Amino acid sequence: MEPATTKPVVTKRERYYRQSLGAVYGRIKQSRVLMVGAGGIGCELLKNLVLTGFAEIHIVDLDTIDLSNLNRQFLFRHEHIKKSKALVAKESAGKFNPHVKLEAHHANIKDPQFNIDWFASFQIVFNALDNIDARRHVNKMCLAANVPLIESGTTGFNGQVQVIIKGKSECYDCNTKETPKSFPVCTIRSTPSQPIHCIVWAKSYLFTEVFGTSEDEVPDFDHTEDSENAAEIENLRKEAHALKEIRKSMGSDDFPRKIFEKVFTDDIHRLRNMEDMWKTRQKPTALDFETVSKSSGGEAGDSVAKRDQDTWNLAENFTVFCDSLRRLSRRLQQAQGGETNGVSHVLSFDKDDDDTLDFVASSANIRSIIFGIEPRSKFDIKQMAGNIIPAIATTNGMTASLCVLQAFKVMRGDLNKAKMVFLERSGARVVNSESLRPPNPDCPVCGVMSSRLVVDPLRATLNDLVQDILKSDLGYGDEFSINNEVGTLYDPDLEDNLSKKFSELGVGADSFLTIIDDDEENPRVNLSLSISEKSLPEDSKPVVLSQSLDIPRKRTVDTSQADQHTYGTTEPTAAPGKRKRAGSSSLDEPGIEGQKEAKRGKVQDTDQEADLILVDGPSQGAIVIDD
Repeated sequence: MEPATTKPVVTKRERYYRQSLGAVYGRIKQSRVLMVGAGGIGCELLKNLVLTGFAEIHIVDLDTIDLSNLNRQFLFRHEHIKKSKALVAKESAGKFNPHVKLEAHHANIKDPQFNIDWFASFQIVFNALDNIDARRHVNKMCLAANVPLIESGTTGFNGQVQVIIKGKSECYDCNTKETPKSFPVCTIRSTPSQPIHCIVWAKSYLFTEVFGTSEDEVPDFDHTEDSENAAEIENLRKEAHALKEIRKSMGSDDFPRKIFEKVFTDDIHRLRNMEDMWKTRQKPTALDFETVSKSSGGEAGDSVAKRDQDTWNLAENFTVFCDSLRRLSRRLQQAQGGETNGVSHVLSFDKDDDDTLDFVASSANIRSIIFGIEPRSKFDIKQMAGNIIPAIATTNGMTASLCVLQAFKVMRGDLNKAKMVFLERSGARVVNSESLRPPNPDCPVCGVMSSRLVVDPLRATLNDLVQDILKSDLGYGDEFSINNEVGTLYDPDLEDNLSKKFSELGVGADSFLTIIDDDEENPRVNLSLSISEKSLPEDSKPVVLSQSLDIPRKRTVDTSQADQHTYGTTEPTAAPGKRKRAGSSSLDEPGIEGQKEAKRGKVQDTDQEADLILVDGPSQGAIVIDD
């Protein structure tokens, strides 16, 4: 008698997914996907992926859980604070669907272990990151591995989802991104006119000079105008030196007085005496420590600090200023008391650290009052000092759902139906979409020819690449350069590195080299080579291309007919990334640098059917999903 066969158990949720998704659900059940980032979007996205039934999900996140995360990152609880986001997310989401395999990596996605081969092992990658540098890295790795990427991000009520397919759609770097804002040092230190100027002064100058590192080591000051204000800059350096001397009295009863009189009395008197500076501006008003102290009343500083939604008056800011100074002084002295190896301890600003936030908020507000600027509440200053745009849980949830809907189209192969999707509160519609745009041919990341270069680490030199590959196999002339993340390794005027091995130049496995053709008449597009190390036979070349290449030439554009809407104009003779050669009589235009990012209009499709996903179910019939 033959043994009875048991049929696999099909849950109600799985039955519904099979009805809704049809044949693609079978591929989902066997897929291996990567999710980078386990924060606001990441928590929502992981929940969606787990409940949808993706077979294997890898989670990468370097961050740990903060108290401020708990209001929207629902996979985390109070007991998880200071623990790894990736590990806790795996533990929490695993309870939703025990049949899904979850792998968590508490690590930086830029670590060497996450190489091109590792990225290539996934069917699809989801980005749920909060910084440009990591996004660019994942974008580059997915293009090199030829893996579809679903990019996403939110800003308050606004969200965006972008499908990135190598050679078929724009990548993350096809349009330039706004760089973080910096401020001229003289504006911050001498002529503030906005609350943010006073907040940056309190956070990046006063706090760091008293409790941290010198202002020369912080990034929020723009020193490009220093040469035009040399005398004022010298005075500001003297002020910073005076604060360092006052710092030596930390812990004494008169320490708050010394700091107050230095920055809110003496420095302000010095500024007031610079008559030329105030011809078109209102003069600041210097404060007197004794006068402000007498008006402060009897309320304790920690009591005032708890009213973070209120805008404190001068007396209340003074109370919090003195109280927070004493708290921070005690912390720093205790930390320095346990120093080892002569290493000096410093404090750093943290928006979730009440002591540091109280000091920055009260200092910024006192300075605002001095310069006639409207003070802000502690809550508002926390947002501005932490470069925070408040995250909205519903926006994260909607964006994560749109990521999965777009992933269905990618896995089904319906790339013509994939969309760039926008969430916006101010528009006529909350959800808007437009068709995927083709790659920008001038993009420095995806507008290049990519290939893998296999090198024998014990034998390969830079000269082997130049002579055997670039000149002999690919037909490059004399005018080209080889670059990596650090800088230029070779050009006709820099031949010192030719005899050096790749390892001596810091070029190892999974690093990238960019070849820029500087031919004046008909240059090739840039060539990006990802390095793979392998021991090669002694009788073979020490460097080998993984595939034969036919590198296209850079396009020339008639500016009178260029498509202004998509990418702006391109100089017809300009070669992206081209450098000015020594002795050249003309300046070369720098590729897409300086081009303005195309404005993304929220276009409503006139083709209604393009917005519908029609899937075949079993006998129950077809189900239509309007996304």
